[in-house]
Parts: sequence; structure tokens; C-alpha cells
Amino acid sequence: MTKVVISGTGVFTPSQSVSNAELVDTFNTYVRRQNEANAAAIARGEMEPLAESSVEFIVKASGIEARYVMDKSGIVDPEIMAPRLRQRSNDEPSILAEMAVDAAHKAMKRANKTAADIDAVIVACSNLERPYPAIAVEVQELLGVEGFGFDMNVACSSATFGIQAAYDMLRSGSVDCVLIVDPEICSGHLNFRDRDSHFIFGDVCTAIVLEREETCTAKGAWEVLGTRLLTKFSNNIRNNFGFLNRATPEGVGARDKLFVQEGRKVFKEVVPMVSALILEHMADAGLDPKDLKRMWLHQANKSMNDMIGRKVLGRDPEPGEQPNILQEYANTSSAGSIIAFSKFNEDLKPDDLGLICSFGAGYSAGNVLVRKRT
Repeated sequence: MTKVVISGTGVFTPSQSVSNAELVDTFNTYVRRQNEANAAAIARGEMEPLAESSVEFIVKASGIEARYVMDKSGIVDPEIMAPRLRQRSNDEPSILAEMAVDAAHKAMKRANKTAADIDAVIVACSNLERPYPAIAVEVQELLGVEGFGFDMNVACSSATFGIQAAYDMLRSGSVDCVLIVDPEICSGHLNFRDRDSHFIFGDVCTAIVLEREETCTAKGAWEVLGTRLLTKFSNNIRNNFGFLNRATPEGVGARDKLFVQEGRKVFKEVVPMVSALILEHMADAGLDPKDLKRMWLHQANKSMNDMIGRKVLGRDPEPGEQPNILQEYANTSSAGSIIAFSKFNEDLKPDDLGLICSFGAGYSAGNVLVRKRT
């Protein structure tokens, strides 16, 4: 069976960043205004006062220190507390496609690939700005790629599910080279007025080139040893926004039309699920977790990743074994593990064993075992 390699990755990072302190200042201004406006009802016991946030709370809860965003001005305005993005005409590139093209060019350059080498484009992300035409087909057009493209959404696991899809196509021989892009404007579905989650997400786009081993000319490529996917239904991470909203107007503006989660339940249920997935996959592949040189995990919560690392390795991960980009990027949904992989893989040696793993809403989890080429 044909061997498949990851020959290039790329990251588009927005130019604007928001610190925890800026978010907290905006959130607390909103809270004080709301509590003042509802002071009489609060005094009568008819409603609870809103609680303020703090930088210390955010870091302790998540390990996040800052996040990149496509628009900062609306997010830090207490009257808006949401990104404000310009409406584009149909004759202009969409914002997701624009992000994707930037990341794609970087990945293709590292992979020594041109548009003529790409057979398929997959846009794999947690939120698509429209149902059709597919963002992937638009990216394909902007890059000048022949062949085909399609969109897929598996929430925070979209990138690894995209890798699985590309891996299968490449092994079957239906394509020779696939580009996967993961444009994530997570600030668009985040409720910045919810204390428990207002700090979680950031915006970014990653790109990955997968190809048949015999066509790879890039240095530092990684052989994909195998992939494994898992889904289990859960309501603990949810977003009910969709095209039927106009048919149920009583739900317009409801809290569940943005990101909502039961964080403690997610932690309790996802950590053992993902740890078991990794260990079972490695056992079936005849690989020992002790041989892992690096794990590039989904970047949602530092404590979650630390616990998964301990369960997989049987000890506390050493510095550098499990890179963390939360402090700079926050949770970027499907792109997080790919950012970590892109930024922290070049120092590893030929034959070193690594693991890319993502997990999130669904529940969903995707596992990719890789070995650095000699």
C-alpha cells in the first residue's frame, strides 16, 4: 500500500491580538453596567448579580494568556463585544478563503508544491461562513488548482478528520497530493458576555499538504503511520445556530445560538476517551507510548492536555514533549494541534515518533501517528 507523508504546513496568524487584561477590562465594564441597570431587581432578590472576571481566573482555568483575532475593535467595545467584519460582495474572496489561501501558500512552499501538483482541496473547520458554494471550491479557484474540493465540519477535530480523508484517498491511488486548510474565526461564535467562556477562543488558519511518499521532495517530511477517528454523541459542547433559525424566530438571539459548554463534564468525559483512543491505536499499531518523542494535542485547555499526557506516557510530560501554544493563540478549534505541529517539529530527528491528536464537540477525536522521514 502507498505510503503517505505530511510534506508541508503553514499558519496564517491575524495581525491583531487581545490580551487577557483587555478582555477582562471589557467584560467587567459590561458586568458593572448590567448590575447597575438591574440594581433594583438584584436588591429584591429577583435576579443574581453578574460576577466579574479576572486575569488570574482565566490563566488558572485554561492556561490562555492572549489570542489573535480578525477584528479587535468590536470585541473590546463593551457595547458590542463581538467582532465586526466587513460584508463582502460575491465578487470578492470570502474571508475564510482569503485566510486559507495565505496559509496554503506557506504550506505549499514548504512542501515544494505548486497549484499544478495539488489534486484536491479540503476545507476542514468548525464554522463555515456559508453552506454553498463550498469554501474549498473557492480556495481551489483562487489557488488555480484543478481537480476538486469539498468542505467538512467535525468541530475541533476537523483537521485530523481531514487528514484521515486525504490519507485514505492517497492510499487508494485516487489522488497524488491533497491540501487541507482549517480557517477558524472562532471569535465569531464566542459569547464574550459569558464569564465561563469569554476568554476561550482565537482566530487563525492552518494548512497541511499530504502526498504520496514517492512524489515528496521536501526536507523534514513526516510519514503518516496511521489514523484513527472516534465520535460519541454529547450535548456538553453545542452551538444551535443554523439555517433553520429563521423558521423558529422565538430562538433568535438565545444563548445557545453561540458556543455553550459544560466545561467540567467535558473535562471528566473527554480526557479518558482521548487517552484510551491514543493508547488503543498505538497498541494496535505495535507502538509503545514510551517511544513518543512529541505529542501535538488539541489546544483547548492546558490541564486537559497535561492529564492526557500523563495517562499516555505514564508520567508527567517533560518540557517540550507536549508543546503548548495556548498562551499566545488560545483555543483555535481544529487548527490548534496543527499550529503546535507546524511550530514544533523541525528539531526532531529522523525516525522520531510523534502524535497529532484533536478532540472536541461531538464528542469527536482524531488521532494521527507520524514518524519523521530519514
